[in-house]
Amino acid sequence: MGSWWSPASVEPRSVQLLLLGVALVAASFYAGTLFQSSASPALILPPPGSRSRDSSNPQDAPEFANRVIVTYRTTPISVPDHGLDVCPLEYNEYVPCHDAAYVSKLSNLDRTRHEDLEDICPPQEKRLFCLVPPPNDYKIPIRWPTSRDYVWRSNVNHSRLSEVKGGQNWVHEHGKLWWFPGGGTHFKHGALEYIERLGNMTTNSTGDLSSAGVVQVLDVGCGVASFSAYLLSLDIHTMSFAPKDGHENQIQFALERGIGAMISVLATKQLPYPGNSFEMVHCSRCRVDWHENDGILLKEVDRLLRPNGYFVYSAPPAYRKDKDFPVIWEKLINITTAMCWKLIAKHVQTAIWLKPEDESCRQKNADTKLLNICDPNVSSSSSWKAPLLNCVRFNKDQSKMQKLPPRPDRLTFYSRNLEMIGVTPEKFENNNQFWWDQVRKYWSLLGVEKTSIRNVMDMSANYGGFAMALSNDPVWIMNIVPHTTVNTLPVIYDRGLIGSYHDWCEPFSTYPRSYDLLHAFHLFSHYQDRTDGCSMEDIMLEIDRIIRPQGFIIIRDDDTTHSRIIDLAPKFLWDVTTHSLENEENRPEQVLICRKKFWAIV
Repeated sequence: MGSWWSPASVEPRSVQLLLLGVALVAASFYAGTLFQSSASPALILPPPGSRSRDSSNPQDAPEFANRVIVTYRTTPISVPDHGLDVCPLEYNEYVPCHDAAYVSKLSNLDRTRHEDLEDICPPQEKRLFCLVPPPNDYKIPIRWPTSRDYVWRSNVNHSRLSEVKGGQNWVHEHGKLWWFPGGGTHFKHGALEYIERLGNMTTNSTGDLSSAGVVQVLDVGCGVASFSAYLLSLDIHTMSFAPKDGHENQIQFALERGIGAMISVLATKQLPYPGNSFEMVHCSRCRVDWHENDGILLKEVDRLLRPNGYFVYSAPPAYRKDKDFPVIWEKLINITTAMCWKLIAKHVQTAIWLKPEDESCRQKNADTKLLNICDPNVSSSSSWKAPLLNCVRFNKDQSKMQKLPPRPDRLTFYSRNLEMIGVTPEKFENNNQFWWDQVRKYWSLLGVEKTSIRNVMDMSANYGGFAMALSNDPVWIMNIVPHTTVNTLPVIYDRGLIGSYHDWCEPFSTYPRSYDLLHAFHLFSHYQDRTDGCSMEDIMLEIDRIIRPQGFIIIRDDDTTHSRIIDLAPKFLWDVTTHSLENEENRPEQVLICRKKFWAIV
């Protein structure tokens, strides 16, 4: 991944040199030389009755008939001849299933358990059916790895985190930029020092988190995801999430930086990830009441952790003695002891538990009614929209538990989860070879530098072959498995990759303009027979919402789907080119490369 200059590592006597360096960096930003990503001139979308502001030659300015108006979805769906209307500018951060204005009117939510922060999608007739505009002065994001430390202020123009968390070094304002020093509430002196401390605690000071066997981490209440950003140097990949709440736009900051993250919250439903998927679940002042409701949220953590996985808890109950913290700590000890977690380290602000591999202790506690064991049938089911369960999963047949290799060998490892869904080693190997070849051809078709793409989503990821083939490129991939398909997400996590369950008849829990590249492999045809009103136009509108200006959408599907997308693309302000590649049966297959135009409201 290369190395970065770390402001936190500068000695006090070097402050003057630091300020000079920052000034030079800022000058390079403004000159557009450091990041090789100066924004192309925006296509102007004027309001009704006006012309573009290109006063030098108005006749040459692009003209669009699209209206700037709030438009809602209708049944049947109707796309006007002039193209989709454009939502007013105040909707530039519209997240349909996390719309506070809609949720505030609902009276049947358990707000004491933060159900109002979960994804709650409005009915289709109350969803906007217009293109989400970029904010004023939107710029093509700064390229990775520089984006880890600097992003354009105009792209995420919110100052609350800087004001509230500035002393904890989350984010600082710096001219036209946001600067991320790598701090956090419990590691204001830097994530690197904190990660090193966790490595010492898990290995008795003999190694780091990587040597402790950590490959995948779930970061609960991740803030701006600096913890995840600095784990990358250890080749540790993190699923980071935080709610859309009073700490404005944490996930938007993370995605703008080029760090994998999504909007989510631990409340009343299981998280959309498979069980036994993470070697570590991390909570640093994540504002989760782990001790409440009989520890039901800790039991969700237990579901997600692999055997011998770590739960890291950095919060006041682990070290403070004032107010209610000793009572909370006692409850945590009682709950974790009942689940047979072992407290392996407690140092200053952080406690670390280890989930057991041997189930004999759990069986004993279940026999004495200290612990509820879940019905075995729930272990293999998808966690999409499933309620939390006040029980722990029990691996009775431990012979079926499989030890996974470290990265990068894990990427091509034939796991038992593949065998369970009927994929033979030969089929798996052929699939891997197919995607190595396809990704090489994709880069050729896109015709851009690899550094211009960072945030990638595979919208129907199957076994994760597309992500595997991108593993040597400077990108991260969100692998989505539609919950109505074969449950392959455990396979994807076995490969050391990250992802989520989803239903593309609903909007995804992320901010607009989150991704540089979306890959839709036979996605539309999967949804074409849905009888609940989900349409191609709905999915295209969601794609348009989450793709960045000048971002790419690769679509491979049947001929009927392609023809319809080619017809609709101009109305979504997409450019489309068609290409031919071979499918897995070595037969020619049409590929659509769509690119979202860079436009703005004036």
